[in-house]
Amino acid sequence: MEISTKDLEVFLEGTRIIKGMSVEIKEKEFVGILGPNGSGKSTLLKCIYRVLHPKSGEVQLNGKAIQAYSVKESAREMAVVAQHNYYNFDFSVQDVVLMGRSPHKKAMERDNANDFGIVLESLEKVGMKEFRDRSFSTLSGGEQQRVILARALAQKTNCLVLDEPTNHLDIKYQLQLMDIVRSLNLTVVSAIHDLNIAAMYCDKIFVVKDGKIVALGTPEEVLTKEFIKEVYEVDVELLKDQDGLLHILYRPGFK
Repeated sequence: MEISTKDLEVFLEGTRIIKGMSVEIKEKEFVGILGPNGSGKSTLLKCIYRVLHPKSGEVQLNGKAIQAYSVKESAREMAVVAQHNYYNFDFSVQDVVLMGRSPHKKAMERDNANDFGIVLESLEKVGMKEFRDRSFSTLSGGEQQRVILARALAQKTNCLVLDEPTNHLDIKYQLQLMDIVRSLNLTVVSAIHDLNIAAMYCDKIFVVKDGKIVALGTPEEVLTKEFIKEVYEVDVELLKDQDGLLHILYRPGFK
């Protein structure tokens, strides 16, 4: 699955949020969208997964305008883990993950043994299989996020869109979640708050500031001391470990 945007312009309540943004994400790339709060990261992702409609420009999947796909067709190609997930009814964990199978169903078609097998497999991948009969609303924020990832895995798509997926997770589960996503060998586009997580897992990163792409490249190419200072207004030191992974150390701003 390849994803591209061309000259996206997005206005929210009269304010121009996305300013002529064009990106290209190749098949099976893991791409991180970085930038300060309010820079336009989530707005860009919402255009990609069809929650927001740009005033001009377009989003394409495999070279085809996303509007040419039905909602169900695009859901067979792209699964989403959003920042906030609320349900008006008290669903069990298993029921929430079963919702990931709906793009593959005809109207009124019942869930079958294959669906339940995929659900249990997906829950096992995120370490939540033993919670399958629990009420979703009784889970912690981090547990809920892992269930939503399981729902996305149950869709069996070629692409995952993640909006700051490690929010509310303990460090162990941040790494576990990103390990899982990385192992899937899918096209992944993710807004990421943590620069070290982005450096560890992303093939390529886009940096967004004031609604524009201000840098793109590999983590090593983009995440320099000078650039981090310019975008995030913090001082850092950069280290590489014995495996060649980049690590960013933040320097306190107080004396």
